[in-house]
Amino acid sequence: MVTFLATPIGNLEDITIRVLNLLSRVDVLLCEDTRITKKLINLLNDRGFLKAREYEYISYHTHNEREFLSNVTTEFFSRDIAFLSDAGMPCISDPGVLLVEYLQKNNIKYEVLGGISASTLAVAYSGIVSKEFIFVGFPPHKIQDKLEFFGKTLSLPYPVVVYESPHRLIETIKILCDINPNLDMFLAKELTKKFQKTYRGSVQCIYNSIFETDIKGEWVMVLQTESKKSNHISEDEILLMDIPPKIKAKILSKISGKSTKEIYSSICIGDSL
Repeated sequence: MVTFLATPIGNLEDITIRVLNLLSRVDVLLCEDTRITKKLINLLNDRGFLKAREYEYISYHTHNEREFLSNVTTEFFSRDIAFLSDAGMPCISDPGVLLVEYLQKNNIKYEVLGGISASTLAVAYSGIVSKEFIFVGFPPHKIQDKLEFFGKTLSLPYPVVVYESPHRLIETIKILCDINPNLDMFLAKELTKKFQKTYRGSVQCIYNSIFETDIKGEWVMVLQTESKKSNHISEDEILLMDIPPKIKAKILSKISGKSTKEIYSSICIGDSL
């Protein structure tokens, strides 16, 4: 059986009791990076969160997962196995999706233990999202692809959550400024870590101030898309309502400033066509 584990994105105390209990009994750790997982296990041991024990560490990442799954046997998964990405929730802009598909296809039991994720943490911090949001992960690396990516992303009906690396952060925010300098943004660096820093405001204001900080570390942004739904109902929506034409005409008259009689006549003509 395989259990997917959410691991801390910074603060070690974000590890869950369920994850610690699972780590105390599994034999094999499938790791996005064995070095990072070994460091995590050592820290958990040093803090007294986990008793020291031996594991078999196996590398499983985006560059070898297809080869791994094509060569592995289903019997391998009869062992107690945990899968850990480098930080946060597996399968969320991290390896793991192909492994889940493999397990499903072969009717192999698996479980996912919840925990911290930078995307949901940023949503809660942002003050932008009240209900729905869309997670789009990392944007493309090339500038032209990134322009097309944000052109589509910013037309989505809900706020979007985007990850970005420090190497491309400035370039990405500059592109957003070029698209719409007044775009509302929440930006966070190194959430839960010692040097956590957050910004909220227009992308232009954030761009102007971002040079004052060390941009090393992982970043997450929440963007209020340009297609934010209006609280005002459109004229077309009013025309489609199942209400008497006279009432439609009165409502539309107040919105447009046209006479009720004129609008009523046009509605009746339209209905008769």
